[in-house]
Amino acid sequence: MNIDALLATPSELTDTANSGSKCAIVLMTRIRLARNLARHSFPGWARETDRADVLGLCREALAATAPMKRSSMQAVIGDLTELQKQMLVERHLISRELSGTKGPSGVVINRDQTFSVMINEEDHLRIQILRSGFQLKKAWTAIDALDTELEGRLDYAFDSTLGYLTACPTNLGTGLRASAMMHLPALVISGQMEKVVRAVNQLGMAVRGLFGEGSDASGSIFQISNQTTLGESEEAIIKRLGSVLQSIIEHEVNARGKLLETDGARLHDKIGRAYGILQNCHLLTSSEAMNLLSLQRLGIDLGIFPDHTRPVIDRLLIESQPGHIQHAAGTDADGARRDMLRADKLRAEFAAFAKPDFVKPDQEQETENQNRKPPASNDHNSDPI
Repeated sequence: MNIDALLATPSELTDTANSGSKCAIVLMTRIRLARNLARHSFPGWARETDRADVLGLCREALAATAPMKRSSMQAVIGDLTELQKQMLVERHLISRELSGTKGPSGVVINRDQTFSVMINEEDHLRIQILRSGFQLKKAWTAIDALDTELEGRLDYAFDSTLGYLTACPTNLGTGLRASAMMHLPALVISGQMEKVVRAVNQLGMAVRGLFGEGSDASGSIFQISNQTTLGESEEAIIKRLGSVLQSIIEHEVNARGKLLETDGARLHDKIGRAYGILQNCHLLTSSEAMNLLSLQRLGIDLGIFPDHTRPVIDRLLIESQPGHIQHAAGTDADGARRDMLRADKLRAEFAAFAKPDFVKPDQEQETENQNRKPPASNDHNSDPI
């Protein structure tokens, strides 16, 4: 499988309809393991010949593992175009750091893009699993199996006291980073997100934007992950993160209910205006697109749009990114041209999108009952929302 065939296949992140997760607030679950080979210098200190040896050893070992031997794409980073690397970053399959790496480095990705292994990034191996929806336990079971396979083929750098040895001390021990990509528009709109971030940080978790450290939270999408990797078992880290995520989900659900109760008209107005812009826009930046699509996704969760349209929005969150816009157009484009192409794409998608229905089912029944009898002469204060 080559890179072009892989990029022509939809991302795992867009498959929320078949994720098996009933929690729409969590878009994606990701677990990453940092591993290094014994008797080889860490990539940042290694000679090019040593990095090349590690690249060859890891690619050979990965090719024989169950997730990769059926069908996978192997690539040397230096052989990829800038656009191909950008698309892999946008799909969360490689890091920005790996995309800018010089010298021997690579990536191995399985066909359905659930497993991605970066070679010679900060560590010799960054083993990653992606699952759409809230699937921490399933993701851990799957990545643990792949890691066990690799450990049987490669000699990992491991210390009986410290655990897995890593280039950065913050990854020492389990080498595990578990995270969830969460859609939290109500907490953002209601001004509660800053308070949530402080509380999560106090619990030993990190909160970052869509593309990790240093990125913004366009579309009200945040990554929540563990910060400590030493002194806890992998299962304990997964369990603790899961509890924090459940708490954040509850806060987001409560914030949505409160917004509907106290300021429903304004919330519906935001969603309706976003729908109108997406149907009629002619220039749209990446950030604008993310924020508008976020409001449509919130509308789906609130029953304003049909539930079956959620995968469309999740697909567009990826496909409206700069690399994907250029790939679809078949040409490189500057920022202004991308904004035009993005608007054209979203306008075409929303020409056939379901129309919003701002009336709840119980309100429809109430309206129907009211229509069966003469309106009360003094009923001037009813709320239509």
